[in-house]
Amino acid sequence: MRLTTFSIPMSAKALVPLAALALLAFTSPGIAQPIANPVATFAGLDKITGRITQFDVYIDETVLFGALEITPRACYNRAATETQRISAFLEVDQRSLTGTSKRIFTGWMFADSPALNAVDHAVYDVWLIDCKTSSEVPPPEARNAP
Repeated sequence: MRLTTFSIPMSAKALVPLAALALLAFTSPGIAQPIANPVATFAGLDKITGRITQFDVYIDETVLFGALEITPRACYNRAATETQRISAFLEVDQRSLTGTSKRIFTGWMFADSPALNAVDHAVYDVWLIDCKTSSEVPPPEARNAP
């Protein structure tokens, strides 16, 4: 097998980085940058009772839904002028009757594809609804104040 190499003149080699920068300059404004939000809205289904509950959770706050401890670590959406893609990174632990917890889910959840990365649990389903800048629920630091 014979490898063929091509020699690019030095002046052309200097143009390659410039062409890449020019391409980046034209494509960067079109890329939708995610917007970080402090509140994630979830819906949860208790399969035993058939009850669906919608609840807001602040980033890095842990809430209990049934036997599940849900902790969102990030929640992103895009500007209103862009195609909406709402996503959240979360950790879900299952609490046992003895009080110990076992991690059953860690990953990204997408509001427009709830089955893509679903919480796999026999009794509870949880899915992402929205990312918001505020909530009627006071933030954790305001709830702990005397």
